[in-house]
Amino acid sequence: MNASNTNQHDVPLKALSEAFIAKVKAKELRVGIVGLGYVGLPLAEAFVRRELPVLGFDIDQSKVDMLSGGKSYIKHISDDRIASMNSSGKFSSTTDFTELEKVDAILICVPTPLGTHREPDLSYVIATTEKIAQHVQPGQLIILESTTYPGTSEEILQPILESGGLKAGVDFAIAYSPEREDPGNPNFDTSTIPKVVGASSAPEREMASSLYNSIVPTVPVSNLRTAEAVKLTENIFRAVNIALVNELKVVFGAMDIDVWEVIEAAKTKPFGFMPFYPGPGLGGHCIPIDPFYLTWKARAYGLNTRFIELAGEINSSMPGHVVDRLGEAMNEKLGLAMKGAKILVVGLAYKKNVDDMRESPALELIAKLRARGMEVEYYDPYIPVAPSTREHPEVEGMRSVSWTEAALKAFDVALIATDHDDVDYAPLLSSIDLIVDTRNAIKERSDQIVRA
Repeated sequence: MNASNTNQHDVPLKALSEAFIAKVKAKELRVGIVGLGYVGLPLAEAFVRRELPVLGFDIDQSKVDMLSGGKSYIKHISDDRIASMNSSGKFSSTTDFTELEKVDAILICVPTPLGTHREPDLSYVIATTEKIAQHVQPGQLIILESTTYPGTSEEILQPILESGGLKAGVDFAIAYSPEREDPGNPNFDTSTIPKVVGASSAPEREMASSLYNSIVPTVPVSNLRTAEAVKLTENIFRAVNIALVNELKVVFGAMDIDVWEVIEAAKTKPFGFMPFYPGPGLGGHCIPIDPFYLTWKARAYGLNTRFIELAGEINSSMPGHVVDRLGEAMNEKLGLAMKGAKILVVGLAYKKNVDDMRESPALELIAKLRARGMEVEYYDPYIPVAPSTREHPEVEGMRSVSWTEAALKAFDVALIATDHDDVDYAPLLSSIDLIVDTRNAIKERSDQIVRA
C-alpha cells in the first residue's frame, strides 16, 4: 500500500471509514485483540472501560481459562480488574480464531524478539497474520501494535492479508500504532499515554484514530513507516542514553566518584539535562531489542548505525562489569574467592515492581556467577518460582528464598539486580557483610555496600 496510491484508495474506503467511525461513536464497534499479554490485556481493559465490546484472542488456553474465571496472570493487573471486565458484559476471550470474522477491528499485540544473530524474529507476527488472513472481512481494520522495523506492515503484513483475495486500502484497512506500555508505572497507563497512528491513506488513518480516540488522544502521522519508526526512535533514545550513564558509571567508579550522586545533582538543572540511570544491563521487551530492528533494516540500505551498535556493546557489557566488580569487592573486603561462595541475587524481574523476566539482566548475571563457580539463589517477591526462558532455561524451577535473617545469613554476598519498592533491605543489611548494589536501592553509604 504505497503512498502514491493514497488518492486512488480514498474513494472506495471513504464509505467504509464513515461506517466504521459511526460504529465507534455509537459504541457498537467490536474490537478484537490478538495476544493477551502485557500489551494486549491492558489495551482490552481500556476499551472495555469506554464501553466498547472486546473479544480477546490467545493461543494459550490456560490464559483464556484464567480470564474467564476472573483471574489475572500478570502481577500488576489485579484479579479485581479482570472480574470487573467480565462483569461489564463487554469482554470475553477465546482461542478460536474463526471468531475474528465477528469483530470490526483486529489489533495485533504479539512479541517481536530477536533471533540468535540479533536479527528480527517476526515469527509470531507472521503466524498471527496468517491466521487473520483466513478470516479477513470487508470493512475490517487491522492494526499492528508490535514493535518492528519500518516497512513491516507493507512488506510482510499486507501481502499475507491480501492472500485471500481482498485488497488492503480497498476492501479492508491497515494501520500501525506502536504499543507504549510501561508495566508497573504508577503514573501512566494505556488510557493516559497518547497513541501514534500511521496509515497509507486518510480514510484508514481516520478509522484507526477514531478507534483509539475512544480511549486516549492520538498523534496521527503520515504513513505506516513513519509510525513504525517512531517507536524505534523512542527506545533507541533510551538505549543510547542508558549506555552513556553506564559508561560514566565505569569511568567515575575508577575515579572514586559516585555516579548516582552526580546524576542527582545534575538533574537539578531545569533545562538541557534529562536524568537516566545506570544498571546491571538492559532488560524488558523493548529497549534491549528494538534498536537492533533498525540496525538490521539499515543494512539493507548500505548504512551502519554506529551509535546504536556502540550503545548495544556498552549495555551488553554491564553484566560482565558487575561480576568483575563483585569479585574484586569479595577479595578486598571479605578475603573470599568467588568459586564456592554463596550469593543471593536480589531481584529477578527486569525492572522494579513487575513480574516480567523478559531479557532480564539478572538472568545473565546468574549465568556468569555460576560460570565463576558460585552457588546462586535469588529472592524476588514478584516471582516465587522462575519460569522457563528462551535463552536461560537453566533458571527454570529456581525458587525465591525466604526473606528472613536466618535464611539470609547463609549467604556470603548479595547482589541487588532489581530494586522493587516493597523490599525492606533491613534484614539484608543485618545479615550479609557485603552487598553489591547495581540500582542504588540502598541509599546509605558504607563499606558494607559497593556500587557496581
